This record gives sequence, structure tokens and C-alpha cells, in this order.
Amino acid sequence: METTVSQRSASMMSKKVPITQEELLKYYRDMLLIRRFEERSGQLYGMGLIAGFCHLYIGQEAVVVGIQAALQPQDTVITAYRDHGHMLACNMDPKGVMAELTGRIGGYSKGKGGSMHMFSREKNFFGGHGIVGAQVPLGTGLAFAHKYRGDGGICTTYMGDGAVNQGQVYEVFNIAALWKLPVLYIIENNGYSMGTSIARHAAGKHLYERGTAYGIPGEEVDGMDVLAVKAAAEKAVKYVRETSSPMILEVKTYRYRGHSMSDPAKYRTKEEVDNMRQNFDPIERAKVLLISEFSVSEEILSSLEKEIKEIVLEAVDFAQKSPEPEASELMTDILINS
Repeated sequence: METTVSQRSASMMSKKVPITQEELLKYYRDMLLIRRFEERSGQLYGMGLIAGFCHLYIGQEAVVVGIQAALQPQDTVITAYRDHGHMLACNMDPKGVMAELTGRIGGYSKGKGGSMHMFSREKNFFGGHGIVGAQVPLGTGLAFAHKYRGDGGICTTYMGDGAVNQGQVYEVFNIAALWKLPVLYIIENNGYSMGTSIARHAAGKHLYERGTAYGIPGEEVDGMDVLAVKAAAEKAVKYVRETSSPMILEVKTYRYRGHSMSDPAKYRTKEEVDNMRQNFDPIERAKVLLISEFSVSEEILSSLEKEIKEIVLEAVDFAQKSPEPEASELMTDILINS
């Protein structure tokens, strides 16, 4: 078998980051679940079974899986609208996620939130937010709640590279630093803010340096390598938890699909996307490492693939059988000021 960049980097990573076969198999499974779930979501969208906006996480799986591996049960998570992967990584039921995507009562938001607006208090997942950068102040507020309650938790607040240029982000950087809030800001830098490359929309060399003026430390990590993300996340989470202070982690990643399902992604070349898929795919890198360093058999990996396929099919079946919400649900869960 010809050695690819993916295989070489996977082998090198195994010597740098201590990892057990059980741990790596879990990360591989989690990433594979997100990938297959998102692929099926894209198919359902094309069939007209998912309405509204739909932003797929295909290619970025190592980011949330690596970050979540470093968290503790009391920690909270909040993100933007490319959120299905985050839900699954937080152990939310794929059935409930798929039902919400298809607007059914069995969904996490009773079919009223759709792709961008679902949450789970039980799993400490606070959304899914459709307005660019809106989740960053909310995540800072969750960090304040952790500090106020003294529960030892931190809030991991995800944002895209486009959100970093929003004004409210810098307002809360200031507050988080001033009040010493336990929040880890995670910038998922996939290189494109919708259809605009980062070279055209962001001044400066590194997004993790955006907190420098407030004394917020930051680091950059390869977001296509789940082990690299986990190692960087463990270090960052330890800092935030022990100092009760904010930190920024810029995770360099890549999305294979367009910004949303309606985006043909004509602003990138096919060669660019193919290069990332063939040489830097996070799932393939983990698979190569499992085979080369732990001698995991193809039979085990095939069985895992079959298991994931069945989980996704069960989620689709549940969603299709779950009824749409009644008209009486329209005004529930809404705060109305009289």
C-alpha cells in the first residue's frame, strides 16, 4: 500500500501523544458517527425532508471529538449553527437530533428549532445559534454561572473564523478577562467565512492572537488530527479550570462541503478539496493509526462501520415515524412579556 501524507502523519503522531487502543477506537467511532450522520442529513435535505438552513460538519469531526475528550461532566458547551457534530459528541441521541432536523415532535426542540436551534440541558449542550457570534456572549455568561456557583466547571464556547470579526466577541473577551471567567473560546478556523477566504476577511497572521490586548493567552492546533486536538484541549482546559481565566484555542480545520447545503462552493478548486480529503482526512488518519500501531483488523473496523450505519438508519426511521408538532405547540417554550 502506498504511503500517503495521512499515513505518515498518523504514524508520527502516535509517537508524540500517549494513546490506548480503546481511546483511539472511541474517537474513531465518534468521528465516524458524525460523518455518516451528516452524509445522511445531506441526502434527506436533497429529498426535501429537512427544511431551512443546514450546515454540515463533514471534514471537521476531529475538532469537537478531540475537545470533548478533554472535558468533565459539569462542563458546558455552546456553539454556532454548524452544530450537529457537537450534539453527537455531547452524547445527544441521534434519534432526537435527526427528528429535530426533520421538524418532528420527537426532536430535542420539539421540531421547532431545526438544524440551528436545538439544545439539551441534560447533556449540558446550550445550542446551536443561528446569528453569527451570538453564542459567544452566551457562552461567557455560562462561564460566569460556573464561577458564581463554584461548581468547578468551564464553558467551551465554539465559534467560526468569521465570527471572530464580530464586535460583541471583543466585548466579552474584555469581560471574561476582567472578571476572570472560566471559558475556553474555540475558533474552528476552516479557512472560509461563508465564501470568503480568511486571507480576504481577517487581518493578522493568527486568530488565536485576537485576545492578546486583553491578556488572554492563545494557541493554534492542527484540527485535522484528533490526537493533536485532544492534547491541546487538555492543556487549555487545565489552564482555564485552574486559573478560572479565559483562553483561546484556534483549531485549523477544513469543511469538505459548502458553507450550507445551498452553497455550491465555487470559490474553491476541486484540487484543493481533493487534497484535503486524500491527505488530511481526520477519520482516515485515525484509521491508519489503528491499523499500523495497534494492529486493529479490517474485520473490527468493518463491524464498527456497520454499527454506525445501523444507528443512523434507526435515527432516520425514528424521525420519519415521529409526528409533526401540533399547532398548540406553536407558543410553548416562549417567554412573552405582557
